[in-house]
Order: sequence, then C-alpha cells, then structure tokens
Amino acid sequence: MERMILLDVNEILKEYRQDLEIMNLTDETVRNYYSMVKIFIEFMRRNGYDILNAERFAFIQFLQYLKNERKISFKRIKYYFTALASFYDFLVYAGYINSNPIPAIRKRYLKSYKRNDSPAKRKLISVEEMAAFINSIMDPRDKAIAILLAKTGIRKGELIRIDVDDINWEEMSITLKPTPKRSNRIVFFDAECAKILKRWLRIREKLNVKTKALFVNQYGGRLERNGVYEAIVKWAKKFGIYDVNSDKLEDHFNPHCFRHWFTTMLLRNGMPREYVQELRGDARNEAIDIYHHIDKEELRKAYLATIPKLGVE
Repeated sequence: MERMILLDVNEILKEYRQDLEIMNLTDETVRNYYSMVKIFIEFMRRNGYDILNAERFAFIQFLQYLKNERKISFKRIKYYFTALASFYDFLVYAGYINSNPIPAIRKRYLKSYKRNDSPAKRKLISVEEMAAFINSIMDPRDKAIAILLAKTGIRKGELIRIDVDDINWEEMSITLKPTPKRSNRIVFFDAECAKILKRWLRIREKLNVKTKALFVNQYGGRLERNGVYEAIVKWAKKFGIYDVNSDKLEDHFNPHCFRHWFTTMLLRNGMPREYVQELRGDARNEAIDIYHHIDKEELRKAYLATIPKLGVE
C-alpha cells in the first residue's frame, strides 16, 4: 500500500513539473519550484502526512522546520511557500483537491516573521573597486564574463544564452534571447567591454568549441549557470569581496551583484529611470507603458554617457 502511495506522489510530481514547463517559466524557476516541493513532500512523508489532505498544523510544522532546522532565511522561506502555492494551485487545477491551503498560511505566519527580519541588501562596490576587481581577474573568459555583466546588468541566465552571432559590433549591442522576465532584449556595451570580449573571442577560436555560445566551458560546450557563478565567486574570494565566513548577503559578491551595481551607477550618473528600466528589461507594469516608446539611438547615447569607465586592461 505504501509503495502505491509513493508511486502516486511521484506521478503527481512528474505532472507538476510538466505543468511548470508548459507555463513557460524560466528553467531556473522550474528547477527551484520542483526541488522545494520535493523537500516538502519528503518532510510530509517522514511525518506521516498526506499532501492531499494535510491539516494546517502540518504546514506550520514545515515552516518551523525550514526556519529552525534548515536555518533558512525569511526570504528563502517565502520562496518555498511561493513554490508550495504554485504546487497546490496545480493540484486544484488537476482536480486532486478543492482548494489551495497555502495563501492563508502565508498571510498569517510569514508576515509575522517579516517584522523580525531586516531586509538583506546586495553587496555594492564602488566604481574604483569594480575596476580593480575586474583587472584582478587573470582568466580571459572570466574577465569577459565579469565586464559584460557589469556593463549590461544582464542576468546570468541571459548571459549563458548569448551566441556569438547575437553581437552587433557596429552598434556595440547584443540581442538577448527572449525570456518571460525580460521586455527589452537589446543591451549595449562600450569600447572597453568590446576590447575584452574580442580578446576572449580570439582565444575561443583556438578551442575545441562545439557550440555557438559566446561563453563555453572546459569541454567546449555552452557554459551553464553554475559555471558563471563559480567564475565570479572564485575571483571575488581572492579579491576579498566575498567573505566565506559570513552568512550575510551583503558580504557575498556574486553574479547578481553586477546587476545591482549597473542599476545604481546609471542612476547615480543621471540616467532617467525609465531608460534604466528599459536597459534592465524590466517587465512593463502599466498599460500606458505599452504606448511609451524609447528611441533606441537616444538610449544608446544615454548609456554611453552614463556607464562608468573602468580602465580595464
């Protein structure tokens, strides 16, 4: 009987993952939601709870388990319950249950935790520190990754999807692959970024490359997300902007910190907020945004006027 229950749960998980993929979520979101729901299901199994007929206290116990045993931050706990809300929405849609129990749990208990947690801040370094950090990177590929992240503010998932043919050298722009999170797909780079990219491409040509990807791994295949993370963090540790002994987000310089830096520096240098939003590819939230068009050439000129020069060699 127990084996049949486990098989049924596995089948539900399989259906849930397929549902996430059909919804056109990013690969990272699918992986994260699926992984978190699996952890939840394993917790429920160990404690003898049925996921389809769970009582309120089972979810509260899981929340306490995340906070007290796994030592997960408030922000991460919220993400877990976002994943669970998605999972139980699927169960309702698929006809396994009649209602989603998660919204009530989130409304009552997660908000109470929020008052006890100060919001974590991304690590922000100065222009001088960014210049010194990128100049400290000895590997040509990793240096190219770092300067491209700094000069464009793109996400690591967007970076790994860039192909060599996506680069327009005349306009010094890159057309990113479409993703659910991004509106504008055109980003710009400047002359010093172009110099580092071209240096990497000359090295790339001599490698046994098996893909059109701009950035490749040691086997000649497309670089993956973890590869980008490792390429940045290993140099950040050496440079002293990633404290391995701290669990605070603001002590860890990682790939997403470039996006924070890019946004902050453009705003500080006087770029209009709507231009920054356009370069970031932020989703359009208001109907009027559909009719608000930003001239591409004006955007490029504003970018070149406000993006910090790093003197990277």
